Amino acid sequence: MAKSTNDPSPVIQAVAKKDISSAVAIAGHPIHAMAVHFPIALAIATLGADVFYWWSADPFWLRAGLWAAGFSFATGVAASLVGTAELLLVPGIRSRAASWTHAIAAMMFVSICGMNWVVRLVTPDAVLPLGLALSGLGAVFTGLAGWHGGKLILHHGVGIMVSDDG
Repeated sequence: MAKSTNDPSPVIQAVAKKDISSAVAIAGHPIHAMAVHFPIALAIATLGADVFYWWSADPFWLRAGLWAAGFSFATGVAASLVGTAELLLVPGIRSRAASWTHAIAAMMFVSICGMNWVVRLVTPDAVLPLGLALSGLGAVFTGLAGWHGGKLILHHGVGIMVSDDG
């Protein structure tokens, strides 16, 4: 379903006419929108584990951070695959600048999560300060990707199904 616009620009009107409904969905619910919550929550959990480790020096937080970083990366890759499919398959999503900025910020986020996980696997002692810095940077990119993803949903109506049933 394309979102209507009152903008006088012919370019914006042409973009607004393109289909923006999800191509990768279950019963009309976009899988990407459902999947992104996992890497986001796990990246923030990694940051929390790092802060608690810094504060307490309890090795439990090293293990918790390792698992959270690993699953943040794995679920981020899964969500990215679905998001990339949406970007490539749906012309109305592909034609919006916010889609590309969201994709770039999300790729950076997943890359940071992957690096954070590998650092923990290879040298657990590097959690302070490198792991903590990567966790903080991951939180920043979570915000950037989320901001542009939110713009796609709230401003452009991407993936939203509007029923005619009232």
